Amino acid sequence: MAFLSAKDSISGQEGRAYAKVNGVVEELFYLKDLEATAEKQKAEIRTLGRRGTQHKATGWTGTGSMTIYYVTSYFRKMMYDYIKTGKDVYFEITVTNDDPTSTIGKQTTVLKGCNLDSVILAKLDTESDALDEEVSFTYDDVEIPEHFKAPSAN
Repeated sequence: MAFLSAKDSISGQEGRAYAKVNGVVEELFYLKDLEATAEKQKAEIRTLGRRGTQHKATGWTGTGSMTIYYVTSYFRKMMYDYIKTGKDVYFEITVTNDDPTSTIGKQTTVLKGCNLDSVILAKLDTESDALDEEVSFTYDDVEIPEHFKAPSAN
């Protein structure tokens, strides 16, 4: 009987993330969490002889968000430049999950065509021990050059 060994679950702290903007790579060491989702777009299709509605995939949309510690102006500068000049920035985010305890190896995902949706421009919070901020974005392409493998039987 197959089962997942606890050691093969992936620790959320074991990994790396980078942003690549205009060829310059920035390590996102101040990242708390990041999540990117691909969602199918579907059309409702009604046909003769069938009372139910069927669905057909017609495309997809990529969205994401990350929570970062409020210790960088990196994304604020991108938004500020857009506000002042109208010049938008598209970039890549590379995320690698790599827990050395697990036998499943690592997975690397590259989100391409990332574009900021919203950025906090200023923040104060007297109740917070460490300020953080949420940055939301969209992306329009993805690559997964490294995939997890099946866990070993050991």
